[in-house]
Amino acid sequence: MSAGPGTLYLVPNALDFGIDGADEAVPLDDVLPMGVLRIAARLDHWVAENARSTRAFLKRVERIVPLARPLQQIAIVELPRPAKGGKPSPPPDLGPLLAPLRDGVDLGLISEAGLPAVADPGAALVQAAHAEGRNVVALPGPSSLLLALAASGLNGQSFAFVGYLPVDAAARAAKLRELEALSRRSQQTQLLIETPYRNGPMLQSMLEHLQPGTQLSVSCGLTAPGAFTRTDSVARWRARPGALPTDRPAVFALLAA
Repeated sequence: MSAGPGTLYLVPNALDFGIDGADEAVPLDDVLPMGVLRIAARLDHWVAENARSTRAFLKRVERIVPLARPLQQIAIVELPRPAKGGKPSPPPDLGPLLAPLRDGVDLGLISEAGLPAVADPGAALVQAAHAEGRNVVALPGPSSLLLALAASGLNGQSFAFVGYLPVDAAARAAKLRELEALSRRSQQTQLLIETPYRNGPMLQSMLEHLQPGTQLSVSCGLTAPGAFTRTDSVARWRARPGALPTDRPAVFALLAA
């Protein structure tokens, strides 16, 4: 199937979602290229993880580049949410969300933070667009995973993102030992994330169950005021653990010796 006339733009967002006051402290053009802001300002059809946060994003864009039409006239449709309780269900039909593309109208896809479709449910919409032969363009912007990997100093030639670990303490410990063994065999950096209010328990679990010589890196609140990255051996982390904020996203990385 040949590509249709409309383009699906994957529009990056800032990484400060949910950090109090960060959207005021960090101008959007400090973290997003001006070309991205110009494209975002002219789009009047969006598919979003969350409509409210998308409106907040567009208000930030408008401070720098005037929107092509009033915010109230911009159509924002949310991606279907997964069924509660983890019950298996057939994948939703995302075709209707691509209707603007069929009419020759460009469409924006945005996540609550970072690059759409990377550790993000928007990947399903991108797949649906490709299945219809539509134009898909990923715009440049921050990815917490890649920024954390770069700042960690760990192996950037071979790495894997493993998402969230189990909440249950025993299952989480077993998964950490499994990832450490994999990292040791392949010399591959393992990246993972956690809900901010569980940052502390995640760090504590890593310090309890990883080997002393394993390198552990934590990047917190990237691109926002007070952001930091610390990389050290587990042994040195144990000697000087420090506290992680419970209201800022963190990326954890490990590389076993």
